[in-house]
Parts: sequence; C-alpha cells; structure tokens
Amino acid sequence: MKLKRLRPAQTRLIKDDEINRLANNDEFAEASERLMQLQLNEWKQLAEGYKSLADVKTKEFLFDGFRIKLQFNPERIKSTSADVDDESIKNRECFLCEKNLPPEQKGILLLEDYLILCNPYPVFPQHFTIAAVRHRPQEILSSFNDLILISKYLSKKYTVIYNGPKCGASAPDHLHFQAGTKQFMPVENEFHSLINEHGELLVVDESLTVAIVNDGLRTFVTIEASEDKVLLNAFDVFYLIYSSMIKSSEEPMMNIICSYDKSAWKVIIFLRRKHRPSQYFEEDGIMFSPAAVDLGGVCIVPLEKDFKRIDEKLIAGMLKEVSLYKEGYDYIKAALKRKLKN
Repeated sequence: MKLKRLRPAQTRLIKDDEINRLANNDEFAEASERLMQLQLNEWKQLAEGYKSLADVKTKEFLFDGFRIKLQFNPERIKSTSADVDDESIKNRECFLCEKNLPPEQKGILLLEDYLILCNPYPVFPQHFTIAAVRHRPQEILSSFNDLILISKYLSKKYTVIYNGPKCGASAPDHLHFQAGTKQFMPVENEFHSLINEHGELLVVDESLTVAIVNDGLRTFVTIEASEDKVLLNAFDVFYLIYSSMIKSSEEPMMNIICSYDKSAWKVIIFLRRKHRPSQYFEEDGIMFSPAAVDLGGVCIVPLEKDFKRIDEKLIAGMLKEVSLYKEGYDYIKAALKRKLKN
C-alpha cells in the first residue's frame, strides 16, 4: 500500500484545535494572533527577536503634514544588507522554502498556496511573512489578486505589504508578502491628509478613487475601491502605464501597502527609481535599504552609528533619491487620468 503524499505545506502546519477552528471560519487574523502566541512559547529565536524589538530606539522627524520615524533595529541587519543580485541568489539556499525553514517554525495554510509564518526579525508589534508554498519568483502582476484577498482575510488586525524584487525584497526568488499590526506605519493614519495636501485626485466615483501624491520625499499612487474587480482593473491599468514608461520586461520598481476596512480596500503603491540610496555604497556609508515599511514612515537602520547621525535632511534626501523622478511622476499622472476616465 502506497502512503499518500502530503502537500508540502502540511508538514509545516501548526497543530492546534483553536487555530483550526478559526481558520475553518476564515478568521485568519485571530488565527495568526494565536499562532504568534504559541510560537513565542515554543521558538526561542522568535522570542529573542521580540525581546530585542522591545528595546529598539526610535526618533521622529516632522515634515509638511506628515511624520517619518527612524528605528534602530539591529536584528534587521540581515534583511537590510541582503545581497540580492542574481549571482548571490543563485549561490544560496532559499530561506523561505519549507525545507530550509527552522525546525521550530510552523504556519497556517491560507488560500491553499501560502503559509502564514511568524517573522523572527520583527519590525511591527506583530510581524508575519506570508510565503508561497511553491518556490516561484517575487512578482506582483499575477499575484495582486492574492494580495488583496489576503489583506481582506487579515483585515481585523493587520496590513499587508509587498516589496518588489529590486526594491526591498530580501528573497526576490520566492514570492511572499508581509503582514503587520494595523496603523503602525504613519502613512496609514496620514492617508487622506497626504492626498489633500500633496496629491491630486485623478478619478472619483462610487466604486473607485485614484490619486497620485508627491510629498517631497515620496511619490505614490493610491487606489480605493469597494469591489475587487474594480480594484484589479485599476491596478492592471496602472501596471501597464508604469511598464510602458520604463520600457523593460522586468517588473517596474514598486512597494505596496494594502489594507481592507469598512468594506473597501486602500492600496498605496510607492513608485521607485533605485533600490538603495548612494550613501549605502559610500565608504563608512549608511546601511539604509528602504522598502515598504520605510516608505510607509518607519525607516529601519540596523547600525547605531547610522541612527545617531541621520537627521531630518539626510533621511529626506535618501527617500527622495530612491523615489521616482518628477518626469516619470508627471507621465504616470497624465496617463492614469486619461486611461481611467475612459
């Protein structure tokens, strides 16, 4: 008699009756919270990561109607300094594939194709990695639908983020999202004030609102939609415009923050031109490699010397350097206004 072959994820699923009950009722936010509680008791590395998080230092800079926080978090050094060039990726094992996860790390299956995993190097008060069960590249066009579904499932407690393969993803070879405590990033609370003070509404109707923002440090597109089909169509239009502008077969550089609340999605798409600022590569440079959380207003540095010397002017300059240039911003604004109104 042949043994039935388990799906790969089944060997990683946490065994807990309460989590099974919550997941079966699609209460994945509550299930994830319980997963965190259980893993903190069972997995020493995770407990140490959260103990370190309690001791991080922060400072805050005020700009024109918005805030940027700086967090000194030494546990994030592996992510911040990750080598993500093709050769480095080829020569290391994928740390998100099941066979390479720490033995203690367990997860919850979501959408039959993703594992919700506790992140042992947290930035958020509760921080998860949502990794595809199957090893495939980090790519948003075919997975945006999954992103918005996951954000809806986790909406009671968490916001979901995506980092593009060339702008912050430390595993560009393995599709994954991250989820963290809602309202932790300042941009979530400042969403509408940023649009009002630094942006322009491009489309406003009953089911869709699209805006574009340049606050002097960051450039981003926002999409608010109550229907998934409307949101998917708006994203497809945006992606086509952005791709045509860069004239490349590679994914345009972007970071995404996605949340679901009161029967509607809010999506923030940060527009990028560089992975890391020039200061990163200087002798005695600054180890700052911005991704979605950083652009969302919580900038992470793993070295104390960098935390001490970064001031308002320096953080503003680095964020502006990695954000899309003015001509590109103007092109996307005009094209979105034209295409979406049609």
